Amino acid sequence: MVRRLPAPCCIGLVLAWIVAVSCNLAPAQGTFPSKPVKFLIPYPGGGSNDVLARIVGDKLQAKWGQSVIIENRTGGSGNIGAAAVAQAEPDGYTLLVSASPPLATNQSLYKQMSFNPEEFVPITVFGSVSNLVIVRNGLPVNSLKDLIAYAKANPGKLVYGSQGVGNTPHLTANMFMNMTGTKLVHVPYRGETLVYNDMLGERVDVFFGNIAGALALYRDGKLKVLAVTDKARASAMPEVPTVAEAGLPDLLSGAWYAMVGPPKLSSELRDQIAKATIETLKMPDVQQKFRALSIEPDGRPPAETAAFIKDEVKRWGQVIRANNIVLE
Repeated sequence: MVRRLPAPCCIGLVLAWIVAVSCNLAPAQGTFPSKPVKFLIPYPGGGSNDVLARIVGDKLQAKWGQSVIIENRTGGSGNIGAAAVAQAEPDGYTLLVSASPPLATNQSLYKQMSFNPEEFVPITVFGSVSNLVIVRNGLPVNSLKDLIAYAKANPGKLVYGSQGVGNTPHLTANMFMNMTGTKLVHVPYRGETLVYNDMLGERVDVFFGNIAGALALYRDGKLKVLAVTDKARASAMPEVPTVAEAGLPDLLSGAWYAMVGPPKLSSELRDQIAKATIETLKMPDVQQKFRALSIEPDGRPPAETAAFIKDEVKRWGQVIRANNIVLE
């Protein structure tokens, strides 16, 4: 004879079984993060990319109650670190915080890459810093129009420096030459400090470097800044005109830093990470720290971040193809 359990007991057992199965099969998105989160930085420690990631990581660590680990994996103009994130599980625990090359320009520069940057899931832009049109003190020009006229009158005689083929100052110089019909001679260096050393020594005429690197030298009167390559004047040097004011409105260039997730990161996780990160970027003390580095904080949502990166890919791709710039 089979004994029947009372109806309330049966209902209780069924509900308990449903809850157990639900917990095992469908963990709530709201539990993220339940373990340490890794920010992978594809550049060396101590640089702007690394410092910004640490500023944001410290705040998110407090907000999430989980460690945020900063890992620097360098090489290949950012491609090695980016490739590691491209291969990571799309669970939100490995995120790429990077400057623009592996996200927007390397795909046009390199013949082959081990990952597709278009498959990353854009989360937000941390911030950006405008580039400048910088010239040595001894060059007899005092405006962007003067520089263009002097370059046209002296084709192939002006030297511009950069940190190497394919980086933003190099590409900006090519954009400048395309727009103005001028010809400058490229001398690549292993870092911007070396470029500035030779500008101070009157051996480099022009450099399209950013505000962070040039500000102190400019304030000390050791070089001249002719224009800001942005739509708005820079708060750090408000007396310097924009390229639009100086007569070349399309010469827009700058460095920027963004957070993206690995391919196939869910929209739910993307939005959850974006919300926390954007809230962090809006904190007054975070913005103050960014601006102390001459980085203007951003914090745009994922859709706008995706559109921004897409526009950057297109704009720089045109410059790279027009000048047949290729890296192995």
